Amino acid sequence: MNQRTLPAAFLLALGLASLAGCSSPTVITLNDGREIQATDAPKYDEESGFYEFKQLDGKETRINKDQVRTVKEL
Repeated sequence: MNQRTLPAAFLLALGLASLAGCSSPTVITLNDGREIQATDAPKYDEESGFYEFKQLDGKETRINKDQVRTVKEL
């Protein structure tokens, strides 16, 4: 029994580790000093000039590039 559970536990740990590496919480600081936390790094849409991201509460948000001061990963 122990011989079967060890590889399964290893695969489970490997899967969880790979999922944990996929997202990196980000703080977006605006020119007026406000900070917005995002679940992942924002994507920049060159055609519209907006950053698009999902906030911690799940709300999809777009912010004009001119309003963004910094984007930092936590």
